[in-house]
Amino acid sequence: MSFNETYEKELAFQADRRRATVEFIKIVSDLWYDNSIEIVLFRNQLIDRNVSQILNLHEYAGEFVQKPISIFDSVEIAQAIKTLDFPPAKLDIGKLTYEYHLEDEKYNTATAFVAEKLKDAKNNIDITPKDVVLYGFGRIGRLVARELMTRTGKGSQLRLRAIVTRGDINETILEKRASLLRNDSVHGEFPGTVIADLKSEALIINGTTVKVISANKPEDIDYTMHGINNALVIDNTGAFRSEEELGRHLKAKGIDKVLLTAPGLGNVPNVVYGVNQKDHQPDELSIFSAASCTTNAITPILKVIEDSFGVKSGHLETIHAYTNDQNLVDNMHKKYRRGRAAALNMVITETGAGKAVAKALPTLEGKLTSNAIRVPVPNGSLAILNIELENKTSVDGVNAMVKKYALEGDLVEQIKFELSDELVSSDIVGSSAPAIYDSKATIVREDGKNIILYIWYDNEYGYSHQVIRLAKYIAKVRRFTYY
Repeated sequence: MSFNETYEKELAFQADRRRATVEFIKIVSDLWYDNSIEIVLFRNQLIDRNVSQILNLHEYAGEFVQKPISIFDSVEIAQAIKTLDFPPAKLDIGKLTYEYHLEDEKYNTATAFVAEKLKDAKNNIDITPKDVVLYGFGRIGRLVARELMTRTGKGSQLRLRAIVTRGDINETILEKRASLLRNDSVHGEFPGTVIADLKSEALIINGTTVKVISANKPEDIDYTMHGINNALVIDNTGAFRSEEELGRHLKAKGIDKVLLTAPGLGNVPNVVYGVNQKDHQPDELSIFSAASCTTNAITPILKVIEDSFGVKSGHLETIHAYTNDQNLVDNMHKKYRRGRAAALNMVITETGAGKAVAKALPTLEGKLTSNAIRVPVPNGSLAILNIELENKTSVDGVNAMVKKYALEGDLVEQIKFELSDELVSSDIVGSSAPAIYDSKATIVREDGKNIILYIWYDNEYGYSHQVIRLAKYIAKVRRFTYY
């Protein structure tokens, strides 16, 4: 075959792939908007993705499972899902396709395979949508709002109904709130519409009214006046962290659950979704904390290591993006070193993540020390774990174990197994997984008893997804899932 013939054949194949991808995108959209069935590819979201992004995710999926996963396979499985009558669900088409390849001799058709694999979906109980109020509208609040409104679908899970801020609500302020939601210097443009409606004192997001309420005290608000009942408050301010302080939300009319997006104090349970949420039942508790972004990054990995090899002791060093609590230029600050210009300096500071891990994994109580270095990037952080083990391992051994947990089990949403040896911090911005395991950077001491692991995390976006996962658990709106 000549070079030109080969080239023409390659062009034809690429055209076929892209046509199949367009069909796949339509099926994924139809399943989401018509049936509230969300299709993901090894925890990567597929809604609102373009053709090239879908194909790139398939390349990653094939490399991840070390078996080709083509867009043609995904179309076949997606078509099978669409022909069957399933209730609202979240399904990993990468895992289904991988398993179909392993078991295709057992089934005559993809439809028969899907029907058998997802037969338990029929037993899924009906869920009641939950009203959500965002108390505070900073970095995390706006990202949570973006995700809630982008993934609203038919509104069968979480419904964002109101945003609470301090200060007056006037045309200028409301438009500024809308502008900050529309455009983000790190995460880009919001893929939807945001209109400031002063008459209604609301933001109209993707055509849906979200009330903007001004209040200085959480207990003074009557949410029922706005048609909001039995709502979940997601407190993004960090101003209230104890059980008593967060309990003030419960005194407001229309609120029955509270979720803090910061480490809780005292008796407030710090929950890392995927690790310890089942220890804290929504029917028994009204106040929860989603812990910190760093705690959510390291705890899933530490669970893998503790369960697989045993942890004797360890140290965490987090190389963390600067935050709004630091100074733009040198000025007074109540904490040491944080007063120096954030964009010009690496700043050593403290982190409570080492101790916080023990709240989710009690077996690690007293075994970890921790510290932090704030560095001149606006987002994207790196946790370095230096761990002494009870049992020996190797680079291949520890990587294989983390990969296993990233592929199946309770932590597939929490751990992304990264295969690239060219990864840098900007590459992980926008990742929905709170822990991105850098498999190419793993170091194991010669005796196999000491390991050094590198865990990247988008300290804003990845953490916001953990907040939403926990919110769905608290609100009891988790759908049937297949990962």
